[in-house]
Amino acid sequence: MRFTFYRKRFKDLTEQEILALAISSEEDDAQIYRGYAESLRADYPASAAVFDGMAAEEDSHRQRLIDLHQDRFGPTIPLIRREHVSGYYARRPVWLVENLSLDRIRSEAEAMERDAERFYLSAAARTSDAATRKLLGDLAAAEAGHEKTANALESEHLGDGPRESEDEKSNRQFILTWVQPGLAGLMDGSVSTLAPIFAVAFATQDTWTTFLVGLAASVGAGISMGFTEAASDDGELSGRGSPVKRGFASGIMTTVGGLGHALPYLIADFWTATIIAFAVVFIELWAIAWIQNKYMNTPFWRATLQVVVGGALVFAAGVLIGSG
Repeated sequence: MRFTFYRKRFKDLTEQEILALAISSEEDDAQIYRGYAESLRADYPASAAVFDGMAAEEDSHRQRLIDLHQDRFGPTIPLIRREHVSGYYARRPVWLVENLSLDRIRSEAEAMERDAERFYLSAAARTSDAATRKLLGDLAAAEAGHEKTANALESEHLGDGPRESEDEKSNRQFILTWVQPGLAGLMDGSVSTLAPIFAVAFATQDTWTTFLVGLAASVGAGISMGFTEAASDDGELSGRGSPVKRGFASGIMTTVGGLGHALPYLIADFWTATIIAFAVVFIELWAIAWIQNKYMNTPFWRATLQVVVGGALVFAAGVLIGSG
């Protein structure tokens, strides 16, 4: 047998090994769908029922493949899995998918079906046995038709009411876990660092010193905001989600907000760096207003008044103090 980096190439698989690979792949996919279902069951029971149905269909495919293998090659199925075949498609671990939104999980499932369809088409093209070729072709058609199956299951378990309710809940959870703490961090990082950065800039007119102060203020504020957000609420009663996720969102966006107008001071010329920093501040403040309007349903004029005017006042204070 020829191997590529300790894995066998797909074109070198025997028909028995192709069947064995298909069996293990169907088993894995069924387990992944059940994992999706379990991760969604508490918050999205209707979607969990859809994935339960898809797992059951994968089980039926696996049983058909096992029956064919037993007829052709006997009861002993070779142990061959995705990771043993070079170039074979991989699946995202369920523990990673658990951190994705409901829509992203649905997209992952659709990608799984497309991957499986391509595999069965390729496998059927390399098979000479009529019964095996027919089954693989049927399974390719079944994977291609899973969209209809999923739609039927969604119609059964996800009527207009439950689907709309789950989508609304998913969107609300995304805002509470990621957008809200991230926005708070971006506002804090963008606005609170304006005064010290520009005060140092106009007091020293030393771009390197200004950059170091901005870097220290941004990183320090990011760490502080991240830990504060994570420690302030465990999410159990408020429903705001994982404190770790919220802490990362808040801390990273705080740091980004501060670094935005600190990085231009890596430029040696003071006025060039300062003019670019002015432009970055303008973009940051309008971005905050836009996010508030889009995700928090804050009227745009109010968001502009709160963020842009407030940021301008902090910015002016820093310039005046530094110039004094």
